[in-house]
Amino acid sequence: MHANQLTVSPETVRVLVDQQFPEWRSLPVRSIASQGTVNAIFRIGDRYTARLPLESADIESTRRWLESEAEAARELVGRTRFPTPEPVALGEPGAGYPLPWSVQTWLPGAVATDEDPGESVAFAHDLADFIGDLRVIDTRGRTFAGTGRGGDLQSHDAWMETCFEHSEQLLDVPRLRRLWATLRELPRGAAGDVMTHCDLIPGNVLVSAGRLAGVLDVGGFGPADPSLDLVSAWHLLDAEPRRILRDRLRCDDLEWRRGEAWAFVQAMGLVWYYVDSNPSMSQMGQRSLERILTDDPLR
Repeated sequence: MHANQLTVSPETVRVLVDQQFPEWRSLPVRSIASQGTVNAIFRIGDRYTARLPLESADIESTRRWLESEAEAARELVGRTRFPTPEPVALGEPGAGYPLPWSVQTWLPGAVATDEDPGESVAFAHDLADFIGDLRVIDTRGRTFAGTGRGGDLQSHDAWMETCFEHSEQLLDVPRLRRLWATLRELPRGAAGDVMTHCDLIPGNVLVSAGRLAGVLDVGGFGPADPSLDLVSAWHLLDAEPRRILRDRLRCDDLEWRRGEAWAFVQAMGLVWYYVDSNPSMSQMGQRSLERILTDDPLR
């Protein structure tokens, strides 16, 4: 998926675990099939998950990133009725793997890419409750960090142009350019930053019997535009559950459309970047764009 991607095998993880966490030597290590693009995922026994970054990077910057993710995860644990992973340990480079890595608790449930909750009204209610729970957590004076999605829409113009140029053979780019020209002009609402998950896509959501069973990849939990977590409306829900999510969260037109804009930015990048290396992620982006275009009043 990435030019500098690392190869991580179960055998490597077995050695890392045995050398650095001897108390887990008796626990089996097995690879988990994942559509994720950031980490290789392995189970350690029944209780733990090892997450090893896939892209080659500087050791110290990777360690700081993992420590920041663990801090965010600790802040979120127990703040919502839906389970989220708890940080357990931080591993070091070794056994031929060049970077620090992390261990957190395993959560049961099927990822939403495998058990699609798109038509579930109950899931939409659960998702609204989760987003609402995050929004009332105290930001402690913090504001958006200034990188990635969650701040100024127009700061993504250059990236969107890159996406449009790479999508000429994949999507109706003239139509999408017109839509972005409108979305990028949406102003921030009066509300300040709130606490958000920041990446509510199907691969980060666990489902059981059509209900929200847990939320993964919480390392980005932090302050951002209140509309950012609304990306889940288009990434996860069909039309009627999407309407229910909006009603439950009492979104006005501006907040809802800014959520659409953030979903648009994310989906545009997924379609072309992963078209060959991770087709499921590319298809997720396409489906989100189809939902956006169906909803958009300028269609």
